[in-house]
Amino acid sequence: MKEGKSVKLIPQPQQHQNGHLSPFKFAKLLDPEASWDKDQLGDVLHWIRQAMGLACGLLWGSFPLVGGIWFILFLVISSGIIYGYYSVILKIDEEEFGGHGALLQEGLFASTTLFLLSWILVFSLAHF
Repeated sequence: MKEGKSVKLIPQPQQHQNGHLSPFKFAKLLDPEASWDKDQLGDVLHWIRQAMGLACGLLWGSFPLVGGIWFILFLVISSGIIYGYYSVILKIDEEEFGGHGALLQEGLFASTTLFLLSWILVFSLAHF
């Protein structure tokens, strides 16, 4: 007589199509003890900036805001949030990632483009 063994299924980590394990979890976004590599942190900072660029562009365009002061305000807010995120929330050593300049530049051009595009489109569609 054979004895039946109970088999427990252990959930396997999700894999990408190329077979590599996905090392990213959303809980890591707010964990100061998590380890980051340069690409992961760069991606997170890039997408935070993209979200801010879209949100600010929609907000600025909804109200009839015009002028360079609003553009500069977006840059200050965006850079301030990114700086606060990596220095206060994640508490990382910026020198390991190329310094403040490299981290603050991550995603800046793309988010500025998205901000201007959404601001101009919403402003033009809503107020003309």
